[in-house]
Amino acid sequence: MNRRRANLLLMTAAAIWGFAFVAQRLGMRHLEPFTFNASRFLLGTLVLLPFLPLSGRRPAGTPMAGRGETLRACGSTGLVLFTAATLQQYGMVHTTAGKAGFITSLYVVFVPILGLFFGQRVSRFAWTGVALAAVGLYMLSATGPLEIAPGDGLVLLCALFWTVHVQLVGAYVQRVPALRLAVGQFAVAAVLSTAAALVFDTFSLAAMRSATVPLLYAGIFSIGIAFTLQVAGQKYARPTDAAIILSFESVWAAVGGGLLLGEVLGVRELAGCILILGGIIVAQRGPAPLPAKPLPVTAPPAS
Repeated sequence: MNRRRANLLLMTAAAIWGFAFVAQRLGMRHLEPFTFNASRFLLGTLVLLPFLPLSGRRPAGTPMAGRGETLRACGSTGLVLFTAATLQQYGMVHTTAGKAGFITSLYVVFVPILGLFFGQRVSRFAWTGVALAAVGLYMLSATGPLEIAPGDGLVLLCALFWTVHVQLVGAYVQRVPALRLAVGQFAVAAVLSTAAALVFDTFSLAAMRSATVPLLYAGIFSIGIAFTLQVAGQKYARPTDAAIILSFESVWAAVGGGLLLGEVLGVRELAGCILILGGIIVAQRGPAPLPAKPLPVTAPPAS
């Protein structure tokens, strides 16, 4: 596969994840947050489960994680994924798909900041990206001099947890096969979301039927298909190209929100989106590119 085709696969994955924000908004018209997340994570687990035997062995000389470490990896990443997805889903009750997409994408510029606590050097490109993204976030979400809209605030917290998730996956994937880690963390998130739904949500079979299309999209397309496209594309794409292309998930979220939900961003909000996207791209252009999103949340993605 050549680089052009690989980049096309990655852009397709980004588009699927972007439109998943629309699916989440539509699903929330019928289902409560925990029920929606439990359903989509369960679907995603079932879609990827048949491919688990194909996850492959680690390269020669690379130590394989034992059962205990694999369980810890799946448990910790699944817990963080559950937390991030919950914050995102509740936040999207009060914000638009487009705004949620751009705010969630801030994890890209948060990653190097978190790296400071682990002794990692932060380049001037990363700091410039952080500054641009911070100004963009203010223009996109501020409701007053030092206030941010409640829904946007929850999605911003989601982005912070997604940053932790990226760091955890980056550490564990060196010893745990990516597909095995993906299936494990989705299963953990599904179990936790189901438990929370049984406690806090009211189940309705009619509501589940009404949300069938958004659920199928969020579970099968966003998790199963997009993840497969990402894995295939990143084998042949340059790391920096992959990171930037996958960052366009936020743009596709805004496009989907406009086309399917009639969401309209004002001039100030559009300027904020442009600054956030610019900050993401600048942060990726440094001498040590940030890792692309290793696993989908939305969805991935959350969304």
